[in-house]
Amino acid sequence: MKISRRGVVAPFHAMEVMKAANERAAAGGDVLHMEVGQPATPAPRQAIEAAVRALRSEQLGYTEALGVPSLRSAIAGHYRARSGVAVPPERIIVTTGSSGAFLLAFLAVFDVGERMAMAEPGYPAYRNIMAALGIEPVVLPVGPEHRFQPSAELLRGLKGPLHGLLLASPANPTGTMIDATTLTALVCECAGRGLWLIVDEIYHGITYRGPAETVLALTDDAIVVNSFSKYFSMTGWRLGWMVVPERLVRPIERLAQNLFISPPAVSQAAAAAAFLAYDELDANVARYARNRALLLEGLPAAGFDRLAPADGAFYIYADVSRYTVDSQDFCRRMLAETGIAVTPGIDFDRCHGHRFVRFSFAGATADMAEAVRRLKAWAK
Repeated sequence: MKISRRGVVAPFHAMEVMKAANERAAAGGDVLHMEVGQPATPAPRQAIEAAVRALRSEQLGYTEALGVPSLRSAIAGHYRARSGVAVPPERIIVTTGSSGAFLLAFLAVFDVGERMAMAEPGYPAYRNIMAALGIEPVVLPVGPEHRFQPSAELLRGLKGPLHGLLLASPANPTGTMIDATTLTALVCECAGRGLWLIVDEIYHGITYRGPAETVLALTDDAIVVNSFSKYFSMTGWRLGWMVVPERLVRPIERLAQNLFISPPAVSQAAAAAAFLAYDELDANVARYARNRALLLEGLPAAGFDRLAPADGAFYIYADVSRYTVDSQDFCRRMLAETGIAVTPGIDFDRCHGHRFVRFSFAGATADMAEAVRRLKAWAK
């Protein structure tokens, strides 16, 4: 019997590395996990307590497909408190992780065969979800000379029809951010050409050179995706959200009803309380900042001296072409010989990723220090 071509997408190599690292650990080997963008900290205390209360006192059945109203209002309050932007709760849609948000967004605004531009290197699930849906990802190559971020000028240089643009700031895998002038120009370019603008803001809150500006301060026509996984340290709770133009709310609601029924109820109860934990969450970011400083000093001393500017998120993207032209094999050897698990750049860039690896510094500071020590020894 035939198998759908939708499943013929590239594997997520970060998860493949994590699987190999876990196998090493199960066999008794030690592992320093720097491959997956997952905070080493637990969910905020208030979120855990709220989840326990919900488990003990509530039925936890289906919720509204768009999310419980109290959580949507809490997210609106988050935008007021952190960005000074007024977002009506009615335009906020709670989703099953940011992955669910991207799926709903792509389905809502693109038809099969339409084309969306995205930067490369970039998060691989973007293009793999698009490919599974029959949407053509149009690669916008960006490198060190562009600070690994697109611009209106680069967008104008693409050939053929376009129907949308996907941005990420701070970006995965590079951690780079789009400055306010460039972001404004991209918003204007998309508006002038009638392109849907989808912006991944899941690393907002985790920045080191000033806060990241939400595109919602510039336009109401963008689709913004965010998540409780990164800043809120709730990866396994699988909860995200999106802010959409008013005219998209009902189409996305119908899709969500049929694809997901509703986001997980217990996660929504926990997430609403997470907004009470800014002090705890900002302390996590302070730890990421210490980890970042340690690696930015230690990696060059270990021979990794061509690094993307890590403005935000918790990644360092390193050019390793002086050592290898096969980043996948390089990562396998690093794990086998040092116990350090990192992600090969081919996950993020199919053309140049064989020359890059990504280090995640979301773990414990002691692990980052130990990784630097091992890498210095390995380099010798």
